[in-house]
Amino acid sequence: MARDRNDHTDEPGEGGRGLSRRGFLTSMGTGALSVAAATQVSAEAVPQAEVLAAEELSKVKLRVNGHDRELLVEPRWSLAYVLRDELGLTGTKVSCDRGECGACTVLINGVPRYACITLAVEAEGAEVTTVEGLMEGEELGTVQQAFLERDAFQCGYCTSGQIMAVEGLLRANPNPSIEEIRRHMAGNLCRCGTYPHIFMAAQRASELKGSSGGAS
Repeated sequence: MARDRNDHTDEPGEGGRGLSRRGFLTSMGTGALSVAAATQVSAEAVPQAEVLAAEELSKVKLRVNGHDRELLVEPRWSLAYVLRDELGLTGTKVSCDRGECGACTVLINGVPRYACITLAVEAEGAEVTTVEGLMEGEELGTVQQAFLERDAFQCGYCTSGQIMAVEGLLRANPNPSIEEIRRHMAGNLCRCGTYPHIFMAAQRASELKGSSGGAS
């Protein structure tokens, strides 16, 4: 008698070889249970990383503008927040607060970094320089003087970040070309569109630093 195509018997395949439908499903179920058990054992074997509560304070030592500062911070606090609200260095501005505009630029070990997306605890042990740190008392730093001479600001909100970006560039490359200046400054936005004057200020700062022996 011909077998009904809907007949789902558990007889082995043609010639007695192979698995029956029930045997196949049973073997698959056993394999899945084995994988699940192995995954559970593996998960239990890996220690869980310690997670600090957001409000738990940690002691950090920061060196800011040549001065050592020891303070308690929450692990989630950004360097921009600590500089402005804990240390009172409000020359560092916060605008986008997500690492896009560059208004919060500071130097960390001489390299320009966005302070709004850098955690304060990340800066421990590093040399942090803000726009205030470029001055000698009431005397403007070289880049600040160049921005003044070349009228490289309008509303002024982005200016401190622009100055710190130029300072970082000139520390790494004392005599950059105009194209190198443009590429380097691409991460600092000016909503007023003062870019030509900013580039001229960077060139002027290079000249001033050259004549003063590279001083900031």
